Amino acid sequence: MRKLLLLQAALFGCLLFAQAQPYQPTRGEILERYHKARFLDSIATRSIFKTSVKPHWAADYNSFWYRNILKDSVKEYILVDAVHGTRQRLAGIPADTVTRRTGFDRLGDRRWANFSNDSLSPDKQWVAYVRNGNVYVRAAGDGSAFAFTTDGDTAKPYGHLAWSPDSKYIVGYHINPIKDSAVYYVLSSVAGTTRGQLRQRPYKQPGDPFTTFEMFVFRLDGRQKLAVSTPVVDFFGAPELHWRWHDSRYFTFERVERGHQRFRVIEVDAQTGQTRNILDETTNTFIYEQRLFTHYLPETGEMLMTSEKDGWRHLYLVDLATGHQKNEITKGNWIVRDIDSVDAKKREIWFTASGMNASEDPYYIHYYHIGFDGQHLVDLTPVRANHIVTFSPDRRYYLDAYSEINVPTVTELHRTSDGKKIVEVERADDSLYLAAGLRLPEPFHAKGRDGVTDIWGVIVRPADFDPNKKYPVIENIYAGPQDAFVPKDFTGRYGEMQSIAQLGFIVVQIDGMGTANRSKAFHDVCWKNLADAGFPDRILWIKALAVKYPYVDTTRVGLYGTSAGGQNSLGGLLFHSDFYKAAVSSCGCHDNRIDKQWWNEQWMGYPVGKHYDEQSNVTNAWKLRGDLLLMVGEADNNVPPESTYRVADALIKAGKTFEFLPLPGFDHTDGGPYGRIERRDFFVRHLLGVEPPHRNTNEL
Repeated sequence: MRKLLLLQAALFGCLLFAQAQPYQPTRGEILERYHKARFLDSIATRSIFKTSVKPHWAADYNSFWYRNILKDSVKEYILVDAVHGTRQRLAGIPADTVTRRTGFDRLGDRRWANFSNDSLSPDKQWVAYVRNGNVYVRAAGDGSAFAFTTDGDTAKPYGHLAWSPDSKYIVGYHINPIKDSAVYYVLSSVAGTTRGQLRQRPYKQPGDPFTTFEMFVFRLDGRQKLAVSTPVVDFFGAPELHWRWHDSRYFTFERVERGHQRFRVIEVDAQTGQTRNILDETTNTFIYEQRLFTHYLPETGEMLMTSEKDGWRHLYLVDLATGHQKNEITKGNWIVRDIDSVDAKKREIWFTASGMNASEDPYYIHYYHIGFDGQHLVDLTPVRANHIVTFSPDRRYYLDAYSEINVPTVTELHRTSDGKKIVEVERADDSLYLAAGLRLPEPFHAKGRDGVTDIWGVIVRPADFDPNKKYPVIENIYAGPQDAFVPKDFTGRYGEMQSIAQLGFIVVQIDGMGTANRSKAFHDVCWKNLADAGFPDRILWIKALAVKYPYVDTTRVGLYGTSAGGQNSLGGLLFHSDFYKAAVSSCGCHDNRIDKQWWNEQWMGYPVGKHYDEQSNVTNAWKLRGDLLLMVGEADNNVPPESTYRVADALIKAGKTFEFLPLPGFDHTDGGPYGRIERRDFFVRHLLGVEPPHRNTNEL
């Protein structure tokens, strides 16, 4: 019976596919769509309510109030009693409430320190300072001074001085400063001028040198200067120092090697200058430095850290005396997303994670705490959804706001000690939104290039789409490896994607392989391979979508994006023109040699090799097929504007036809309001084959 039903469903799908006709509006119909889209845009932002609760806690942390903004901007105020689990409407705003936070502090992770070149020792007996590039120390009382160095000068000074806790040692560096080369742009339309205004700023590109730091220890006993037996620090800045918990003779520092393939925790003996590696982690691809979490526990001589060495981002406990792993705190085919706080006394760590629940979207975030020994894992947010948690200032309570992109937000108050639900605080109201004819996005997943891994995304439809028509597809693309980008929360404000869809398109957004927040193998696809951009997964995803929904027209597919998405959108036409037919590329980092060092070397590696050239949109511009609109802000402070201009130059030299929109005075942008109009018109013209409104004749 089940096989018969499946066969019938397949036949029905084939019948629909055979009957579906390409959506091809007349010009009158498209003008009407523009008018309706404008109307729906205007109501979409004011027809969903109660999606978030911002608590204002009372001084005793036993209650809080919050405000809802309802239809017609009516405001209501609600008081929640956390002790008794009650809520009531208020006549107005209550008296002042606390905004400070107590209890655990949210953890920061600082790897490179801000040092002072003029500092008082911890015992307040000495002052260390730099004069004319050399290190001096004087007694705090009488002012008599002596020099530790004589070979420094203003061109290559000593500096970044740091005292040991017992005031016996100073750590400092002989610095070889590097002045970054400049990038330039011209402001063409500055009011009150008749000439373009040249601007410049320092900008480090892949392969550019760094300021270097040679580490020394200055011993007050004997007034000795000791060179630390470690290579010169030639990547990032002078490191944060962590002195040993019971003996100030020793300290550790962290070192990420250029190329992002080696991370070390190095111990220094301040009495001798000798070093040893406490931890030495290497990889054949990359270590994601910005998500490398370390937290030192000086009282116990331990360190908490994250690592992807088992293929997933997990937490580990390390013995700093030996460098040995004491415990893998978390494990499994899921990842730790962020660390909220550490309770050293209870030996607990509070964190967020995703992918632990096999039955749900692997990007959904849940909140947990666990013992340092890997025992007693507690899920504070068990509901199947994406969660956002905010704790009361004393952390006795927490608000759990959970939702899916097509399931309205529910906000609940819970007790932190046992996770018990106290009261449902609020439930989002989308009734007006749906009554207006607007549609919520739909999550969708399909197998990726390996035939095993699920690729997740969302689909946005026109409010009045006809399932018997076949609609062009537009992908909103951003394949930057630093994160994942498909929205997971319910907001009701789906902005540009919804606005474009109203004109007669199916708009999608996808996280392909090479983006973050999945396994290490999933992420590694980007390594020295940014041109891949997950396209094999994205194309399969859209094709699978068309199998499920025959009104998805895979013969008319476009894409748009900004920054890395600008690089990706043009890349779709250069490397996958058999599938993508039109693209709008805004402020793209089209050549990874031109863009910022810290981002590109993280993913494309160091040194700069031929793969940078081979994957460049500039190098491959001659391959262009399909329709292209390039946009760039002339004052882009993120990606140098010449990245786009060099693509334009290469396209011109290759005899290619394309559209180009420079934006006077604009910074790094998707085009702003005017650029978004041009983007919509471009897709209407090239994917629907209809002339958009003639705005100079007030057609719209």
